[in-house]
Amino acid sequence: MSGSIPAAQIAFGALTLASGLLWYDYNAWKSAGTGGTPPTPQGYYKIRKFELYIWWNRRESLLDPSPIPKEGPAYLNAGDISQRTGQPPRITRWTLPQRQHPETITPQASHLLHNLIHDFGKNPKFAPYINVKPSKTEGGSADAIYVNEDLDSKNPVAHKIFHEVAHVHPSENSLHVYLSNPDARLVVEKGWGMRFSVEWMAPPGWIMVFAPRDEKEVEVVRQVVKAAVCFATGKDLGD
Repeated sequence: MSGSIPAAQIAFGALTLASGLLWYDYNAWKSAGTGGTPPTPQGYYKIRKFELYIWWNRRESLLDPSPIPKEGPAYLNAGDISQRTGQPPRITRWTLPQRQHPETITPQASHLLHNLIHDFGKNPKFAPYINVKPSKTEGGSADAIYVNEDLDSKNPVAHKIFHEVAHVHPSENSLHVYLSNPDARLVVEKGWGMRFSVEWMAPPGWIMVFAPRDEKEVEVVRQVVKAAVCFATGKDLGD
């Protein structure tokens, strides 16, 4: 019929559009920081294979703390962690890396946050038990706190995250932290974080902590990271 568009032309247009959308999504994924996944087309393809898992997992909110077990030691006091104000940040659409969309942060808070990992490493109270080095879970793109592997009192399941304790994501200021189960539940209950996006890849205490927005919120994050250090070392290191 005259005036109709050939099927081959329609297919070519659809393929061109799909290719453009994939290229845009691939570059957006890389710009968010790809974590431990190589920032390559092969890495992107690996992550996109999680799409079915995303669809299934999003049925239950990662903001729900109830799947985290209640048993275990606690190093955070509920009275010391206030309820986070405002709505939770918007989370990016990829399963991995687990990231939020950037929010406004004061310059001083940004300075404190991005020195936080090394501050713990230099603190004489913590330094004998931990070390700071590039994060394995982030593919070396951020520094992380690690518990010393030869520490007799270390958490016996620390190896599940390669003995990593915490790291900050440079691109948008959130963190991943390995807490005891009760502490992880508390942080999620108080609105400061969410469960990890792929539950079978990490223990339930490995959670995402939302980016702080000011100096007061950095102090909350500091308390959370300190609790993670205590859990990793098996020592209540106090204030």
